[in-house]
Amino acid sequence: MSCLMINDIDAGLGRFGNTQMTVNNQIVVGTLMNLCDNPKRVSVGQDWRESDVTNRIPIIVTGNDLSTIYAPLIRDGRMDKFYWQPNREDILNIVQRMYEKDGISRDEVEKIVNTFPNQALDFYGALRSRTYDKSILKWIDDIGGAENFASNFLKRRKDKNLPVFIPPEQTTEALLESGYSLLKEQELIMETKLSKEYMKNIED
Repeated sequence: MSCLMINDIDAGLGRFGNTQMTVNNQIVVGTLMNLCDNPKRVSVGQDWRESDVTNRIPIIVTGNDLSTIYAPLIRDGRMDKFYWQPNREDILNIVQRMYEKDGISRDEVEKIVNTFPNQALDFYGALRSRTYDKSILKWIDDIGGAENFASNFLKRRKDKNLPVFIPPEQTTEALLESGYSLLKEQELIMETKLSKEYMKNIED
């Protein structure tokens, strides 16, 4: 059993504002449409393989905004579409799996989700990454700073022991602190309207 999995297809094939359709985009769209219409026939250049039998496998794609995809590709008959919006229980289960190896309990997960409601799932994953980033930066400072990083690692003799990084212990307090830091970044982006400035062509 096998399948073809394409994540965030709208990021690669979607058209935003006045962005142009490249040859690569056209080839991918054309190939996917051909696979949908003729799943057992494979083209080689301009020719078709008449004798070869290609096993049919499902193609699963994910995306955030399928309205940006070439319309004939996603029409009924070629693509079955499913909309998934995680409810609170789904979010709690997913976040708990994220922190399962860190020993974060279910009650602590609920506290984190309640403190930062209406956030994307990536936000809760970023909390863990932020705690690691802080620990790594502190570790670099402790072993001599960024300017001495190369000499401490690349130029060190074989008989010398390398500095050892000890992963941080995840706690609710550290995750909440990272969450408040990310919230400040989100507010700064909204206040300065950087996203509008970068994507002003979309609104034209």
